Amino acid sequence: MNLASAIQENVNAALKEDLGRGDLTARLIPIKTRASATVITRETAVLCGTAWFEACFRKLDPKVKIGWTAKDGDNIQAGQALCKISGKARAMLSAERPALNFLQILSATATLTRRYTEAVKGARAAIMDTRKTLPGLRIAQKYAVKIGGGKNQRIGLFDGILIKDNHILAAGSISQALQQAKKLAKPGVPIQIEVENLQELEEALSAGAKLILLDNFNLEQMREAVRITGKRAVLEASGGVNLDNVRAIAETGVDRISIGSLTKDIKAVDLSMRFQADK
Repeated sequence: MNLASAIQENVNAALKEDLGRGDLTARLIPIKTRASATVITRETAVLCGTAWFEACFRKLDPKVKIGWTAKDGDNIQAGQALCKISGKARAMLSAERPALNFLQILSATATLTRRYTEAVKGARAAIMDTRKTLPGLRIAQKYAVKIGGGKNQRIGLFDGILIKDNHILAAGSISQALQQAKKLAKPGVPIQIEVENLQELEEALSAGAKLILLDNFNLEQMREAVRITGKRAVLEASGGVNLDNVRAIAETGVDRISIGSLTKDIKAVDLSMRFQADK
C-alpha cells in the first residue's frame, strides 16, 4: 500500500468510527455557519501527520482552507501556532477530534524517534522501527519514524523473513532454517535470523547469514559479536533499549538498533484547536 492510499484508508476509518450515522452535537450549529480555528501546541515536539490532519477536514469540507506555519519534520515549540483553518463550522467541529488524534500520535512517534537518533548521532548505528505499531496505523507510524530520522524495517510478514527461536526449533537448527528461508525468499526479500548467544551467532555466520538480530545481548556480548562477525553480516541489537543505554549500544559497533517503543510506548503530543465563529 502506498502512502496516499494509507492516508485515505486511515481517515475514512477514523471518520466512520467517530461520526457513525452523523454528528448529533454539530447539528446545534446553523448549517451555513462558517468558522475559523487555530491549532496550538502546548509542548515541544517534532511535527508529523499534517497530511492525515488535512484529509480529515477535506473529506467533510472539500473547500476548507488550511494554512500551515510548520511542516512535517519541523521542531515545534510550546505555545506555537501550527496552522489556521477556515471553512464550514459543522465540518470543522466534526473533523476536529480525528484530525487531532492523527497529528498528536504521529508527532509523538516522530518526536520519540528524533530523541533516539539524536542520542546516537555520530555513531554508525541506525535507529530502526519494528512491527509493534498501533493497529491500523502501520504505514502511518512508519512514516513518522522516517520523519523523526529513523529507518523502517519490513512492513509486515509478507515483505521480509525474520527467523526467531520457534522457527529454528520447528526447522531443526539455525542452518536448516536458513536453508529453507533461502529457498523460499524471492530476490530482494531480506532474511534475518535472531540469535540469543555467541554460539548461535557463530552457527548463523557459518550458515551464511547476512542479517543477524542480537536478542537481549549485553554490551560486552555485543562488542564480542561485532569482533567475531567482522564484515560478514549486518548486526542488529534488540531488546531492552532505552534512551539511557542507546548511546552505549551504538558505541559497541552494531549496525542497527531496533526499538519497539518508538511506535507502541508513546504519549500523544498535547495540541489544542481554538475555534472562532466567523461574523
